[in-house]
Amino acid sequence: MIMMNVHQAKSQLSKLLDAAERGEDVIITRRGNQFRLVKAEVADRPNLFGSMKHLFPDGWIEAYEKAEQEFNEELDAILDEPIFPEDDR
Repeated sequence: MIMMNVHQAKSQLSKLLDAAERGEDVIITRRGNQFRLVKAEVADRPNLFGSMKHLFPDGWIEAYEKAEQEFNEELDAILDEPIFPEDDR
């Protein structure tokens, strides 16, 4: 078990987090109160995009990719044109 006051803990926080991650008991004291540092078990949250999937119609990815391809082709055609066309004099 590791026990130290809050002032010491601030300067060695990384070490304390590593110890707690390994499962060691880490106690931080402040004015006579003791606080246990433990690794939190966090439930996997759903992918944000996956949770919004119902908002998009079927086939939207294909439509997006087609629009992106058409845009890029048009942009390439514009960029291939000369900026200052030469006079035919």
